[in-house]
Amino acid sequence: MLVQFSFGQDLRFLNDIDVKQEKLVYLRDSVRFTVKGKIPIESVMTPRNPQLRLVWKSETDSINFGMLSLKKNLSDYSVEKDFKVPFKPWMESAALEARFFQGKKASNQPYEIKVLKKGVDTTPFLAKIGRVVPDEQIPTVGLVIPVGVTGREAVRNREFQFFFNPGESTYLKNSSNESVFGDMTSFLTENPAIVSVKITGLQSPEQKEGRSSRLGMDRATTIKNEIVKRNLLLRDTIIQVSSRWNDWFDLRLLLRDFPELSTSQKDSYYAILMNGEDFLTQQEQLRSINGFDQLSRQLFPKLRVAKVEIIAKPGSGLGTEKTAILRQELEENIATSKLSFLDWAIAGETAPRLEEKARIYSKMTTLFRSPLPYNNLGLVRIREAQRTLDRDVQENLWNEAEWLLQQAIKLENNPYSLHNLGQIYALKGNYWEAYKYLSEASVLTRDPEFLMVNESLRGALDILRGDYKLATLRYDYAFTDPADFFNKGLAYFLAGNYGEASLAFEESVIRSRDFGYGYYGLALVAINSGQKEIAMIQLEKAVAANESIYLKALIDPNFDELRGIPEFFQILRRNK
Repeated sequence: MLVQFSFGQDLRFLNDIDVKQEKLVYLRDSVRFTVKGKIPIESVMTPRNPQLRLVWKSETDSINFGMLSLKKNLSDYSVEKDFKVPFKPWMESAALEARFFQGKKASNQPYEIKVLKKGVDTTPFLAKIGRVVPDEQIPTVGLVIPVGVTGREAVRNREFQFFFNPGESTYLKNSSNESVFGDMTSFLTENPAIVSVKITGLQSPEQKEGRSSRLGMDRATTIKNEIVKRNLLLRDTIIQVSSRWNDWFDLRLLLRDFPELSTSQKDSYYAILMNGEDFLTQQEQLRSINGFDQLSRQLFPKLRVAKVEIIAKPGSGLGTEKTAILRQELEENIATSKLSFLDWAIAGETAPRLEEKARIYSKMTTLFRSPLPYNNLGLVRIREAQRTLDRDVQENLWNEAEWLLQQAIKLENNPYSLHNLGQIYALKGNYWEAYKYLSEASVLTRDPEFLMVNESLRGALDILRGDYKLATLRYDYAFTDPADFFNKGLAYFLAGNYGEASLAFEESVIRSRDFGYGYYGLALVAINSGQKEIAMIQLEKAVAANESIYLKALIDPNFDELRGIPEFFQILRRNK
């Protein structure tokens, strides 16, 4: 018997059988769809003993829904049935098939097979909740109970800009640049624990800035040499140097904060800067905007710069004498300490390695009756779990952390331990239990910094739980993390507000181009707005920035129509 396969092609009997939904979509732990259609009764070939079976299969798993009930009418057999299926990961790349059987004898071989849908749209799973993804930076999760007078756990991020004369890369030793170095020195004095230093050299599109990309890199190198010469860093190897040329990224940053343009005027510029055209084409389009010449005279000189972004933490507050006592008492079996609770807490916060933090907080649980050491030791275990991909080890660390956090709550019901419990359950995939703890945590404090972190995670869980409009309400805070802006964009995108989604995804890109997901969000907005070319451009940027996005792009049903374009796979292969 000849078995016919089809995906959107004409068939004799299964041509009108289909899924009512445009695509299969993950929503609230399940996939819901309706199979509906008709099997014709033809005068030439009337189906004998017609049967319709539904099968959902991948390379590894499958579900056989069995035979569907057919209703015989005058000219056809009709079928309509609703399905609600608990989601499993294998469904993301599976095919939903309708299989038609006929004949007097039972047969395992279908007469026709039609592929109704391929894959499942799992866009909500893109929400960032702290999970570790291979080849991506490990997310920082959880909250310490702060000492109250130090705030040393927080990471500080500052950007410094040094200006140059037109077309030059020689350091300009004027009051403005020297003042910037003064600010940098103060910042590094207050925050000596350097996490990263990135220097990016820029050059404006002005003719006197030249037509070579070398100028920007020369400027970045000049500032690096100045930093080294002034002995501002103990290790100059930590400095990363790069440049940007023929790129409107930094102009977009200037436009965002430029007070002399109205929102509608800015939108006219953004429409060009985000249209996916090449640099020179966009330059010609910008020149056609009334007032651009005046704007360029004001903003282009601000692109003759080298930007220095420093991420750092404050240093330790314990002196040499107290540090020596701390080291001694960590080795001894003591019931009381010569150091105060505050001394121990500061030592725990400022310890550079998780192993040291664990020793200090563990000792504190025997010396002081306080939720702080239990909470903070629990957080250490959560962050240790972030550093392994061994699921059994993760589970053991999470279980220990959960016990410690419950002990902290017994001593004092506090929002930090509730938040951390919510984080554990979120990482485990138990979103409803996680949401319960996070909701309780929000009730116990009005601290804006705490609420910003807590509500961000609640918003991500709202996305995973399918409450997209509620999720949009969680992101009314002054975030700096590109992941938070991505989650915000994702909430608006899934709620159908593509305008707000684009703004949030763009902000994610501005915060970090290497993050990649901001570009992916812009690609989702573009493809769902009918802008295929822009979707391709943004998707290429996403895959180039973040290799882990590659596999997602291969199976995402949002990009089904792009998969018929040969360039789609060329882009993915080129950036793999």
